[in-house]
Amino acid sequence: MSEPAAPPEPAAPPEPRAAQPDLTRTGPGRLLVAVYALFALSASARAGVQIATKFGHAPVAYLLSAFAAVVYILATVTLTVGNPTARRIAVLSCSTELAGVLAVGTWSLADRAMFPDATVWSSYGSGYGFVPLVLPVFGLLWLSRWSKRARTRRTTVT
Repeated sequence: MSEPAAPPEPAAPPEPRAAQPDLTRTGPGRLLVAVYALFALSASARAGVQIATKFGHAPVAYLLSAFAAVVYILATVTLTVGNPTARRIAVLSCSTELAGVLAVGTWSLADRAMFPDATVWSSYGSGYGFVPLVLPVFGLLWLSRWSKRARTRRTTVT
């Protein structure tokens, strides 16, 4: 008779993985990504409908809404990816968004004839509860906080 097979040895516990760096999509970054995704969707839908149905009425306003949508999409994607290159692009997109909100907000108040219909950034985003004005500020603050932690972690590891 053959001997019963020995029970398999317990597998060694998996080696601890190196701690995953604190990504931009963790903690408060998740909320930031969700709000950017919501704005990417709403700005895209708004611009798409406006351009498709009444482009001749306010072409500048509608093209600016489309531009805002592209900025929101870029910010959403880069904040979600969270690697160093994506974070640099996210800083650029948040900075572009802030400059756009300030420029378009001022322009829309100074030259109302150019904006017969509102854009996402008109009147500093008043149609969206001024979220377009504060969102890039929070985005830049979050990215700055993340960068400081990443630098601190690199200096303590090396």
